[in-house]
Amino acid sequence: MINKDKNLNALRILGVSAINKANSGHPGIVLGAAPIVYTLFNKIMKHNPKNPTWFDRDRFVLSAGHGSALLYSALHLAGYNLSMDEIKQFRQWDSKTPGHPESHLTEGVDVTTGPLGQGIAMGVGLAIAESHTASVYNQDGVNLVNHHTFVLCGDGDLQEGVAQESISLAGRLNLTKLILIHDSNDIQLDDWVKKAQNENMHERFKAANWNTIKITDGEDLEAIEKTINKAKKADKPTYIEVKTIIGIGATKQGTSAVHGAPIGADIETVKAAFDWKHNDFEIPTEVYDNWKKNFSKNLVIEEQWNNELKKLKDVKPELAKQFNDAINKNIKFDYEALLANTPEKAEATRVSSGNIWDNINKQVKFLIGGSADLVSSTKIKGADSQFDVDNRSGRNILYGVREFAMGAINNGIHQHGGLIPFSSGFFVFADYMKPAMRLSSIMNTQQLFIFTHDSVAVGEDGPTHQPIEQLAMIRSIPNHVVFRPADYAETLASYKIALEELKHNPSTLVLTRQYLIQLPHNNVYEEVKKGGYIIFDQPNAKVTLIATGSEVSLAIETAKKLKENNIIAKVVSMPSTSLFDQQDQTYKDKIIDKNTLRVSIEMGTTFGWSKYTGDNGINIGIDIFGASAPANTVISKYGFTSEQIFNKIISVIK
Repeated sequence: MINKDKNLNALRILGVSAINKANSGHPGIVLGAAPIVYTLFNKIMKHNPKNPTWFDRDRFVLSAGHGSALLYSALHLAGYNLSMDEIKQFRQWDSKTPGHPESHLTEGVDVTTGPLGQGIAMGVGLAIAESHTASVYNQDGVNLVNHHTFVLCGDGDLQEGVAQESISLAGRLNLTKLILIHDSNDIQLDDWVKKAQNENMHERFKAANWNTIKITDGEDLEAIEKTINKAKKADKPTYIEVKTIIGIGATKQGTSAVHGAPIGADIETVKAAFDWKHNDFEIPTEVYDNWKKNFSKNLVIEEQWNNELKKLKDVKPELAKQFNDAINKNIKFDYEALLANTPEKAEATRVSSGNIWDNINKQVKFLIGGSADLVSSTKIKGADSQFDVDNRSGRNILYGVREFAMGAINNGIHQHGGLIPFSSGFFVFADYMKPAMRLSSIMNTQQLFIFTHDSVAVGEDGPTHQPIEQLAMIRSIPNHVVFRPADYAETLASYKIALEELKHNPSTLVLTRQYLIQLPHNNVYEEVKKGGYIIFDQPNAKVTLIATGSEVSLAIETAKKLKENNIIAKVVSMPSTSLFDQQDQTYKDKIIDKNTLRVSIEMGTTFGWSKYTGDNGINIGIDIFGASAPANTVISKYGFTSEQIFNKIISVIK
């Protein structure tokens, strides 16, 4: 039976009015799932619209991000800084109400969603962050962290593989403060859900160690409220299936026709169904008053929280400072000591990275993350033992072989606040993580993606494990900074920049398995910070060799061989094309002299290098898949010896 509650239906009508005005959007979820969102915002969640970043607020994730009009309407009615004019500008240029929710753009949006499934994973990350920070800061009678994460998902979310990866891990870690609410309406865009999926969802969640509950009437506000409050007390993460009717009240309710198209004139049918007597975008004063009066109790709770923070400062001043540093991303570590510890012998940059990271972890207490079952290979793990059911303060998360979930979960950890997440794996499997890496870049998250086994030098593992196109792929992501360091010093500088400078960018470090010699530097931090610099200079150079990572020492060796043949070359180390491209043209022209023959050297695709080498330059790379053989054989067969590169340059010059 349709619920005629005026405060609830204001949410519905405002959402579909915005969609109609934009002539674009998804009215089905707005009408069908409104009772869930209304209950959460008015009866359940601990939040303050006037202080949307309050640390101990409950988190809400609209994983079904196409229902953004529903979320924006709730934020507006609740009193967040989202005006009616912004609601009217839904899906329009330069508005705060884009087609799918964007956390960096709209106040009150905790995470950016739209790509289905990732919202569930980010909800898991939010819950991990809550449980970890609670374990760290709730000491000596202080109760600083104690909140829940609510995720609203649809059928499509639960069909994505990343959702199942994340659900599995959440059950293993027993994240009791995670509540996943399923807007279960039996319809997806193409047809009935049963045509694409027919497993018993409750049994699926139970197998993953979740508590499960079903609500048969999605219009029953009392049942929704009672069930969610029950879930808050559960000893497991909870899955709540709420049976709803997509597009309820519309002529074509219960069909895919109301999923993703404005209802147009049928809005009058909807208004009549809900007994709504007002014009589009007209909200009675008493509705605003009823929405806002529900927050008075939260103001009291927030004031109590402020007292808890004062208590922490009194009883644990150092911990309070750590909390403040974590919230504000104040990251400092002893860079000079680590630089002084530069090894003399050749070393794989994955080994350099592991040693550096272990030291940074000891100094910065709010780094958390781990590997996709590859710690022994990537050398990257969190400090203070394993994060687990009986050890929430551990900072090493065993993600298992769940690369996509790892990246998406870390996005949630970052968006929670108070933690900087990191992940590690083999570079070729960045393919599995790319959607999460892209979303992290959209959200301006500061986190680290640390990859090893960066080229065909992986050797015997063959083309399935030898990255060719991955560097070009990740470099192409806007707002994402990629580092491919050439030795220990460049690796250290990359970490310093990623942690201390890039507060609104995710960073990717790409590291070798093979050993690299240590190179001479002047001020390596400033050099790497500019993305590219001259590492081997000779006056009156006629050739500029541009190389990254393991190929920098090869380029220097080649330059020396060229000099023996009276050809003067300089070498540019390009640890970060991302940062180099941000420099002014004067600097870029100084580093890469356009009057020289420009040669790029990198064991990956040549795609993208012509913007540095020009139409007449040489791009030495690999534009086919790799092969299985010992590393030195593969490197040689693909032309990456100084003799082979020398011969290519000579053939062009002559």
